[in-house]
Amino acid sequence: MEPLGVKPQVVDVWSLPTWAVSEPGTPPLLPPQPTPNHAMPPFRISKSLNNKICLWNGDITCLNVEAIVHSTNESLNERSATSERLLYKAGSGLKYELAHNIKSCKTGEVCITDGYNLPARYVIHTVGPRYNIKYQTAAESALHYCYRRTLECAREKKIRTIAFCPINSVRRGFPPDQGGHIALRTVRRFLERFSQHMERIVFVVNSIDVSIYEILLPLYFPRTMQDEDCGCYLLPNDLGDELGEPLIPDRQIRIIDNPQHKYEDLEDSADLAAQFQSSVSIGDHAFSQMEEDIDKQRLLGGQPAYATADPETASMTSDLQHKQRELFSYERLLRRAKTEDLSEVSGIGCLYQCGVDKFGRPVIIFIGKWFKFNEINLEKAILYLIYLLDPLVRGDYVIVYFHTITTTENHPSLAWIREVYEVLEYKYKKNLKAFYIVHPTLWTKIMTWWFTTFMAPQIKHKVHSVPGVEYLYDIIDQDQLEIPAYITEHDMTVNGIRYYKPGSASS
Repeated sequence: MEPLGVKPQVVDVWSLPTWAVSEPGTPPLLPPQPTPNHAMPPFRISKSLNNKICLWNGDITCLNVEAIVHSTNESLNERSATSERLLYKAGSGLKYELAHNIKSCKTGEVCITDGYNLPARYVIHTVGPRYNIKYQTAAESALHYCYRRTLECAREKKIRTIAFCPINSVRRGFPPDQGGHIALRTVRRFLERFSQHMERIVFVVNSIDVSIYEILLPLYFPRTMQDEDCGCYLLPNDLGDELGEPLIPDRQIRIIDNPQHKYEDLEDSADLAAQFQSSVSIGDHAFSQMEEDIDKQRLLGGQPAYATADPETASMTSDLQHKQRELFSYERLLRRAKTEDLSEVSGIGCLYQCGVDKFGRPVIIFIGKWFKFNEINLEKAILYLIYLLDPLVRGDYVIVYFHTITTTENHPSLAWIREVYEVLEYKYKKNLKAFYIVHPTLWTKIMTWWFTTFMAPQIKHKVHSVPGVEYLYDIIDQDQLEIPAYITEHDMTVNGIRYYKPGSASS
């Protein structure tokens, strides 16, 4: 809420720079010897479309635009910072209309109201889905329909300028990165078909989501040939249909030609069996083989048994995995961590517990500048990590990584990060509630995106980049945060003093 007597500044949509004129950033880094997902760039450079897109880090309720999008719950009364700010500024008229006239909205659907006291003429309300890895496709489809129906509603109302907040919500468990892909893909497909109906589409993001959109926007709205080429490698295989809706190959049922034919029309019963086998391959599905939880196997670095079809290869793979389990078993590492001398790592001071957050969860601090990747004993670094965290990760915990004033000598390799992730037990991933990266750079954004997309998608919604220390005060009291003086000095240099008021960010 704004202080009494202080009128918020209204920002006109036409004052925002478009994506076409924004300064292109450094192109994403590709892994060594990458394999492209697409033979040709899925999305080509289009200056006309890029001129319709804006990326803005600000308050959507201050934007003077024809329509803004409000992400809420089914009862239209979500208690998030953005929703409460929007309803407060719009006034009692909007609250009354939502409570007494509209009353509810289904997931994936939209409803539209006047903007009342807001600068925007309309507010389009929509309900984003809850995310569950078991029903991932359904959640992605529902989120697609939120964006698609919002755009269709705007087209029907002849709305030519619209501002989106991220409809996907971390509170509902939806990974921000996945949500960004769906948002940009759906908008791109819409503009390819109906660009004449829309003049400006603004993606309004906060300090956490902005890094995601800065990485993904060049892939869906490329401005250079390099952006197009990166799209071949970094865009997912499934880019949906012509409208951007996620494809569901597992649910596409093949119907044999002329389903009302009689059996005698076939040459013999073998033809019927062949047709049925080609239409429904039940025996090949993991469910029919009574596998364990496949998602959990992947989370723990394992591979489902059906992934290797050849018996000889399967036997070799099984033997290799068995040897790896014997060599790198967590219990064995834990015993070593408790008995070996780890003073050369603990003395560096780059990893420690500093207190608890506002929910009483232990906070683990990692100081990137003090971690010399090429000089430190990496094996003992893993042992010290296990020694410190094992008693803490039996319950919920939080990690804060300070990337402040780091150089290339402080950057661990992607292979080592993956090795650490796979060594750690399931409880480390399950009980990690948030991983904050303070003072992020392009390197951290690319590495985070790559790792959480291709190696550890189960934790991607837990990783957040924050531009300054004061943003942490939303979750950690200041007296619980013990960090080196050089970090606070650098933070004041780049951000100033008291630049953020806890509780003012959108949830």
